[in-house]
Amino acid sequence: MLMRERVELRTPSEIDAMAAAGSVVAECLRRCREVAAAELAGGITPRLLDDVAAQVISDRGAESCYIGYHPQWAPSPYPAVTCISINDVVVHAIPNEVRLVPGDLVSVDIAVLVDGWAADAAISFHVGDGDPAEIEMIAAAGRSLDAGIENMRRGLKLGDVSHAIGTTAKAGGYGLLADHGGHGIGRSMHAAPHVANEGRPHRGLPLKTGLVLALEPMLQLGGRDGYRHLEDGWGIATADGSRACHVEHTVAVTDDGPRILTVE
Repeated sequence: MLMRERVELRTPSEIDAMAAAGSVVAECLRRCREVAAAELAGGITPRLLDDVAAQVISDRGAESCYIGYHPQWAPSPYPAVTCISINDVVVHAIPNEVRLVPGDLVSVDIAVLVDGWAADAAISFHVGDGDPAEIEMIAAAGRSLDAGIENMRRGLKLGDVSHAIGTTAKAGGYGLLADHGGHGIGRSMHAAPHVANEGRPHRGLPLKTGLVLALEPMLQLGGRDGYRHLEDGWGIATADGSRACHVEHTVAVTDDGPRILTVE
């Protein structure tokens, strides 16, 4: 018999605690974007942006969820506090020392713990001016995320969230990273349930007050869903070399509607 993972619901005070972690995540993402934008990437590397986020985490008394994280499929423990994916790399890239240049599409993903509670979010942006098609793709990812968040309401089902994300993305002709999606979150960065970025409405887990999910659309400009792994075993890039983006928020179902926890 197959055993299903238990889906836990959070109390209002626990959701407040996760929001405290979310504010640290939001500050990290804001600072990374500001540093890349202010310098127009002159001498800026993903590793330097990782250092910026690490300083925020330290200053705020938080703890990285990423350093030392070692899922079964990974070849080694993760060595940084952020995943910073550039251009055709969609997610999970280890920050390196390659200098960013104007026009690069940068996706920054980060999760932290504060007092034992986690929050997770991601943003995508360009260094300097970006290609208009890529700018629209990032906007479409934001719309997909917003559509998923709007369906994080008591009485709906998980399939409604997945359907909203997927149909919004596909309407723009974008691919969605196959085999990847969002997840539950709480005392650890990853928890049940898995949140697919495509699904059938009115199906799946009923959404109840206290459910907290990390929703994360991952769009591919080429319109295909295929991918390849980088040599380090962590980063995932588009199979066709087209550029990609990744946006994410941690969101709670409350009696008053969806509550985004990863904001300052």
